[in-house]
Amino acid sequence: MMIIGITGGIASGKSTVSNYLIRCGYSVVDADQVARQVVAPGTVGLKKIVQAFGPKILTDDGRLNRQKLGRVVFNSPDQLQILNKILQPLIRLEIIRQLTALQRADHQLIFLDAPLLFEQHYDALCDLVMVVVTSPAIQLKRLMKRNQLTVEQAEARIKSQMPLATKEALADLVIDNDSTIARTEQQVQQWLDNVQ
Repeated sequence: MMIIGITGGIASGKSTVSNYLIRCGYSVVDADQVARQVVAPGTVGLKKIVQAFGPKILTDDGRLNRQKLGRVVFNSPDQLQILNKILQPLIRLEIIRQLTALQRADHQLIFLDAPLLFEQHYDALCDLVMVVVTSPAIQLKRLMKRNQLTVEQAEARIKSQMPLATKEALADLVIDNDSTIARTEQQVQQWLDNVQ
């Protein structure tokens, strides 16, 4: 039984890898999904965020307006730190709960897709870490397109994370996502073929 961490930079292609693994029948605990679950309406997480940032970060129907909150925290390291202090303990508890449930169900390979894998020390929960990399130019272009951001906004989000080169240096396995999706999936499949 192995837990494999998947990480990379924002818009580097973690989701491409995770989606492929899910299609192949593997279990993937997605830290981004967990982060959404812990701030759903009625949760302690959402209540704490409103206390810290005010009701202006809510939509009209009482949900978290992620874009508004993003504009606040990605332009201020202090605000980002406040958000992380609220959310990270809640996210960690839920991730550990989901990983433990999959281990009890005797899954042989379990994947943890976490953008902040190293920053939040989830690598300590993993037997191996896979880092998905792409060139800085492609990363910037993908992020601008995906999130409809200006160059400045996209660069601010990229700079708010650990540099991709640092993550690559810490990786047990590097997946190059500069080419086609098919090429990326082929690299993952080659690794799967060798590990089973």
